Amino acid sequence: MRTFIAIDLDPSLKKTLEELVGRLRPRAGGVRWVKPAGMHLTLKFLGETREETAGRIKSSLEAITRRHRPFRMRLCGTGVFPEGRKAPRVLWVGVDKSEALECLQEEVEREMEKLGFAREGRAFHPHLTLGRVKDPFRLDSLLEEFRKDASAVFGEMEVRRLTFFQSVLKPDGAEYHVLAECPLG
Repeated sequence: MRTFIAIDLDPSLKKTLEELVGRLRPRAGGVRWVKPAGMHLTLKFLGETREETAGRIKSSLEAITRRHRPFRMRLCGTGVFPEGRKAPRVLWVGVDKSEALECLQEEVEREMEKLGFAREGRAFHPHLTLGRVKDPFRLDSLLEEFRKDASAVFGEMEVRRLTFFQSVLKPDGAEYHVLAECPLG
C-alpha cells in the first residue's frame, strides 16, 4: 500500500482553500485541482509500505507524538514548483515555518529512516499542494490571479495530531484512508 504521514487540515481551512481553488479554476483547464479531502501538510511520503511495516510505523508515530505538544500552524502565501519557471508543475499555499513544526518533521524523518525509509534529499519546504499543472499552455491568467495571493494569510489552526494515511490512486485523483491518528502531547 502507498502511505504517507501528514497533518490533516481543519475543515475551516479546507473551506478557505476550496474557495481559493473555486476562484482559480475558471482561469485554467489544464490543472488537476486537489479535492478538500486531499488538503494536508505532508511531513513524510513513505511510498509503498508492507502491511506488517504499517504497525511499526504507527507505534513509532505514537512515540513521536507523545514527545511533542500541540502548536499553531499558519497558512500564508502562494507559490509554484519549480520556482522561477514560466510553466510551473505545482501550485501551492505556503505554511509558516516554526520551530515546533520543523522539530516534529525532523523527528518523523529520523524515525522513519530507522524503519528503512530513505531520508528526503531536499530540505523541508512546508506547503499544501493546491493543483498540478497537466497542460502548461494558457496559464498566464491563472498565474496572474494566483500571484495576487503571494502574501495572503489563509488562516491558522492548532495542530493536535499526526495522521498516517494510505493513498489509493484512482483515475479521477487519489483517495485517502486514515490508517492511524496519533495525538500530540
